[in-house]
Amino acid sequence: MVDASLLNYVLPVVLGVYGLAYSIYSIVVLRGPTVPDMVLALDVMTVDLIIIYLLIALFYESPMLAIGAIPLASWILLLDFVVAKYLLEVRKK
Repeated sequence: MVDASLLNYVLPVVLGVYGLAYSIYSIVVLRGPTVPDMVLALDVMTVDLIIIYLLIALFYESPMLAIGAIPLASWILLLDFVVAKYLLEVRKK
């Protein structure tokens, strides 16, 4: 199991790094140069959010908190399929 004292020191630093990365990715999503760049930034934001969910579940030692990551991962996979289909349709025209 993960040592709780280690998580008390490491978790704030890791959450700060992920928060900074999340804010940078949100700028790319809002002002990105192309649609594929925006989709990639949204994918990375979602993966970061899943990691944050899992870190919080580790900190509180509650596997029930990790269940929220499953629908989020499914949602981002569906988003990838929809955007890929859209980009293929645009390329055909």
